[in-house]
Amino acid sequence: MVAPNAHPDLLAEAVELACSAGDLTLRWFGGEDLQIQTKSDDTPVTIADREAERLVRTELAHRYPDDGIIGEEEGVREGTSGRRWVVDPIDGTYGFVHGVPLYSTLLAVLDDHGPLVGVIHLPALGETVYAARGLGCFWRRGGRPPRPARVNAHPTLTGSAVMTSGVGHWLPGRLDRVHEAGAKVRTWGDGYGYALVATGRVEAMVDPEVSVWDLAPLPVILAEAGGRFSTVDGRDDLWGGSGVASNGHVHDALLAALA
Repeated sequence: MVAPNAHPDLLAEAVELACSAGDLTLRWFGGEDLQIQTKSDDTPVTIADREAERLVRTELAHRYPDDGIIGEEEGVREGTSGRRWVVDPIDGTYGFVHGVPLYSTLLAVLDDHGPLVGVIHLPALGETVYAARGLGCFWRRGGRPPRPARVNAHPTLTGSAVMTSGVGHWLPGRLDRVHEAGAKVRTWGDGYGYALVATGRVEAMVDPEVSVWDLAPLPVILAEAGGRFSTVDGRDDLWGGSGVASNGHVHDALLAALA
């Protein structure tokens, strides 16, 4: 069965919600009195994370009460419509609490065929990358009108820029093999790294260990931008616990280096 295209109104709503939630976090960004707590998985969380996710959940409860929601901070709300929203209110909280402007708000819509809509909003940078199945991928920044977003055409891993959120979860040997293949690894990670791939500014992004809310918008964004998304071992599995995004041309070579 062919997966149906998304409705443009749904994409517009997802962009609106992601931008509203992300822009809300700017109230606390860079604040000296920001209170930071540590969750059970030893990652930081702030009032900005919780308030941004609460905004999305409140709006969805009014607009789509039958849809399910998966959120990093408040877990799962089951739905009956067959459609689920996935929200990461601040992807890159560690950077956020240190005043680094590369954090993002991620929002996705999933249906029975997989990722339907995806949004990466970068509040402190004023950028948004968003896509929907069959509608294309778009890039809006600096108040300018959106324009189509496309991956670049760099053909080989040699000379490629490979982003990652950090090297702490890389298995021994992987980083060396990627370097030996001629790529340059930089830690411009989290949602920002994926936005760089989708807009053609870098060739690839690797996350060896992540959760579904870190990845949910990415398959549709990369597909609509002409790129490719998979797990580290090459599977098309949003729930696989890892993510590799690329311009498509370097994907197999990167997977081989990561194997």
